[in-house]
Amino acid sequence: MTGVLPPETTPVPPQAQSTRRRHTARWAAVAVLVVAAGLIAVLATRPPADVSEVQSPLVGQQAPPVRGLTVDGKAFALTRPPGTFVVLNFFASWCEPCQTEGPELVRFAFEHQQTGDARLVSVVFDDTTAAARSYQATLGATWPTLADPRGVIALGYGVRAPPSTFLIAPDGRVVAYIVAPVTASDLDGLIARAKATGA
Repeated sequence: MTGVLPPETTPVPPQAQSTRRRHTARWAAVAVLVVAAGLIAVLATRPPADVSEVQSPLVGQQAPPVRGLTVDGKAFALTRPPGTFVVLNFFASWCEPCQTEGPELVRFAFEHQQTGDARLVSVVFDDTTAAARSYQATLGATWPTLADPRGVIALGYGVRAPPSTFLIAPDGRVVAYIVAPVTASDLDGLIARAKATGA
């Protein structure tokens, strides 16, 4: 029986093997770069994540009273209804996320002082009045900041940790609750949404 001879194969020279490996590595690198560029493009054009709103039984209800002494020892009470949008921010001087959002609150307060459609009120959460007063002075805060030594205001709003922020509509209803650092843009967006829904 006559066997079939396998076709002759020409051995690939070592130089050619090395060149082939280099080409394969080059194409793999190009593919990785294309994928990476695609991901960067998607992330760059994706809209920013929504502000961290959470559910609260207060949303849609009349805001609990906000009254007491400021860190400067002056009596303060938020009028009911307030007549403008009110950003009620619970903070502490030791809270790092609060320090992140501080300059944004200053910016928001300044911008809306010009338009008169919104104002800011802060409440000290689990902090000494002296430390909170010093922090607000360093920040350049000019809005009312209430001391809450027994946590009465925080309890009324169900606040467990700073920063926590409530948006109160001109008619006195709570329209949003945020439990993360906010930016001026976040707050402007929430106000625009509230206006669009008739708040």
